[in-house]
Amino acid sequence: MFGLSKSAKGLIGVDITSATIKLIELRRSGQQYRVESYAVGPLREGAVVERRIRNMDEVVDVLRRVVDRARPHSRRVAIAVPASAAITKTLTLPASLSDEEIEARIQLESDKHIPFPFNEVAFDFQRLGLNARFGDQQDVLLVACRQQDVGQITDAVVQAGLEPAAVDVETFAMERACSELRRTAGQSGASECVALVDIGATMNSFHVLRGGRIIYSRDTVFGGRQLTEEIRTRYGLSLDEAGLAKKRGGLPDDYLTNVLTPFLDTLIQQIGRSLQLYYTAGRNPEVKKIILAGGSSIIPGLSERLAADSGMPVEIANPFLRMKVSPRIDVHTLAGDAPAMLTACGLAMRARA
Repeated sequence: MFGLSKSAKGLIGVDITSATIKLIELRRSGQQYRVESYAVGPLREGAVVERRIRNMDEVVDVLRRVVDRARPHSRRVAIAVPASAAITKTLTLPASLSDEEIEARIQLESDKHIPFPFNEVAFDFQRLGLNARFGDQQDVLLVACRQQDVGQITDAVVQAGLEPAAVDVETFAMERACSELRRTAGQSGASECVALVDIGATMNSFHVLRGGRIIYSRDTVFGGRQLTEEIRTRYGLSLDEAGLAKKRGGLPDDYLTNVLTPFLDTLIQQIGRSLQLYYTAGRNPEVKKIILAGGSSIIPGLSERLAADSGMPVEIANPFLRMKVSPRIDVHTLAGDAPAMLTACGLAMRARA
């Protein structure tokens, strides 16, 4: 149930990660969006592991609570599968083929493009236009994943009383949200090259975008939960208490030296390593700026230290800067959650006015 080329009026974006469920509803009017509703709810540890649901009851319960808190106008949901679960390929096919003929060709040649049995596959495609070299050929983007990956996440949505309207891929949703960041910054050049570092609870994902498209990605198993665990064990707190202390402060004097600084050292080293591997992967364009996203991107001192270490400007992502906001939403709370809302925002941006 992918929806590469179709969007639906009244979609809400739902992003289910290892630590939280994020929901946002956008309404589009012309070139501008308005945030109609949003909410974030924490998940128990282990409910979702590497973007795959391990405790369906917990996920459904939290999703219901998030919906109750947000009170969205729509019940139609766009959700995403992780990029690691999806196969994406650009095919070159005769320009004369209709949609039905393209679908038939993909099924006939599925063993060339998809590394698992076709009867286990959910797929969709989008025409990208005529091939740059051959005028009688067209480029077609194919996206496929196992039906069980789509089925699991749509089951959660249905059990929470929502209607799954589209299934996307995380990276596509993130690209869509990053296009809003580029408009906010007044940058639209095709050659613009920036690094997006998405720091979640257990993973940090390093992406390089050129002209708004992801051209390189690398994941590292290290995130904000490591800092929370260190706070918990060092100061004898519960996991919830440690999470709150990480955000609000009030920890003992040795926290900065013995806990936060070593964590930041490791994280910055990993980001530097990802940047280094990007350059050694080929003749790639130079990265000019770093954008931080994810729930752990606002850890005090991170952006300043990363800027000093990299020699580049570092920004914290906020895709909502140019958007109008419904008066029923606390704009300060939304701004605080904004860096972690890129995927949910990109999903909701599929909606039409």
